[in-house]
Amino acid sequence: MRKLYAFLMCAVGAFPTFSQNVLISDQNHPCEPTIMMDPKNPHVIVAGTVLDNYYVSADTGKTWAEYKLQSPFGVWGDPVLGVDTSGHFYYFHLSNPPNGNWIDRIVCQKSVDGGHTWSEGTFTGLNGAKAQDKHWCAIDRNKNYIYLTWTQFDEYGSTNPGDSSLILFSKSTDGGQTWTPAQRINKIAGDCLDSDNTVEGAVPSVGPNGEVYVAWAGPKGIVFDRSLDEGATWMQEDILVDPMPTGWDYQVPGIYRSNGLPVTACDLSGGPHRGTIYINWSDQRNGPNDTDVWMAKSTDGGNTWSSPIRINDDPAGKHQFFTWMTVDQTTGYLYFVFYDRREHTDPSTDVYLAWSTDGGATFANKKISESSFVPNLGVFFGDYNNIVAHAGIIRPIWTRMHNGELSIWTDLLSQSEIISSSREPIIGSFEVENFPNPVSDTEYFSFKLHGPSVVDLQILDSAGMVVATIIKQEKREYGKYVVPVDLKSLGLPAGSYYGKLIIDGQVKVMRVVVIKN
Repeated sequence: MRKLYAFLMCAVGAFPTFSQNVLISDQNHPCEPTIMMDPKNPHVIVAGTVLDNYYVSADTGKTWAEYKLQSPFGVWGDPVLGVDTSGHFYYFHLSNPPNGNWIDRIVCQKSVDGGHTWSEGTFTGLNGAKAQDKHWCAIDRNKNYIYLTWTQFDEYGSTNPGDSSLILFSKSTDGGQTWTPAQRINKIAGDCLDSDNTVEGAVPSVGPNGEVYVAWAGPKGIVFDRSLDEGATWMQEDILVDPMPTGWDYQVPGIYRSNGLPVTACDLSGGPHRGTIYINWSDQRNGPNDTDVWMAKSTDGGNTWSSPIRINDDPAGKHQFFTWMTVDQTTGYLYFVFYDRREHTDPSTDVYLAWSTDGGATFANKKISESSFVPNLGVFFGDYNNIVAHAGIIRPIWTRMHNGELSIWTDLLSQSEIISSSREPIIGSFEVENFPNPVSDTEYFSFKLHGPSVVDLQILDSAGMVVATIIKQEKREYGKYVVPVDLKSLGLPAGSYYGKLIIDGQVKVMRVVVIKN
């Protein structure tokens, strides 16, 4: 017989050790990190940072080897990583060629050995002296087509009203060997000042039927475009997602440069939210001292969008910024990483993870950095962090500063740890226990009510998904109840499960270990 309070005290006590931070590197002034996992071999993870650093892990991020990237076209930051179904990694970056112009093209280098060595690279977007900047990629895993979007500046930083910024698109259908000519996809151009009226933040994603989705920020706020023919044609008019009333370029104390540029992702899982498109960003619509992380979603292919949903769950008045989002395509769960100052009155900064298991209807937040850091206004911190998730393995990546030195970190997060360490296990005013444990056939849940109550009892798997509803919204009177649950008839494989008992809105969770006779 196992008392629930013993389990709960263990779960609550585990909160301080929820995080398992891993230093990836503190060499070569790293920032602006990108990270990618091979879904077919999740032990292999590759990361990159400004200007020309890359890192390889063969043990899901526990240990890392560090290298320098080289290319005849030059390597000049804005690292972006992708991976195809053959386990080939692609490292995109800006250029600084010996014979050419600074950031005059987007370079793609390919690795066929798990990120250890890279080709010299190919490129797209070369257009005279015009600057090609702020790119991102998506790979259609049905065809291994690579889609790339970015911003072209007529002249970076120009105040000339005749100079403009555009969103461009190019694709490769042969593993990055060749690229289609860059084509403009935005309808309203921006200026070249690298601020609110510049069009930036084009992060593409792929839909369930090969659709190409992308959103960006600019003079009209966040707008959305799509192609239904693998990027050959695009919509006649961009769709407004959110007016972003205070723009994407804002100030955060202690940060050299900060932005709220959008990130686009689509659920390709077999779950109930397959096909839903999500856009994640941050802004200061609630005031210059209150930066918030937001998300909007579309369930009709991007035709209409929800109102902004606030992801950070703290009281108003603090800064949350530099957000990134990913979807675990095995579950459809959403994961976000961002900087957070909810616990501070000065520029001290933490790193938080947020997640949603119900398609963005609700969110949970959890601090994952083991200690705070204080940024330096005089040090460039990059323009983004990143996160990847697959099959319950979650790997955020972020920049921190200590004693004036930059470093790059990840955390060894798992879906099961997040679910079992969530906020649901709260100690209520009712008594409950479950027995026997471990169990091979019938588990008994015993609880005592001190007055008329509404009761729910569910069985959850290790990922927090409901596998059986035993009691649903039943009204029960004062007294003690023992509820038998025939686990054998549910056909549950051996493993860890949870009994979730809800009485008048109070939740208790009991671990159940199922073994076979």
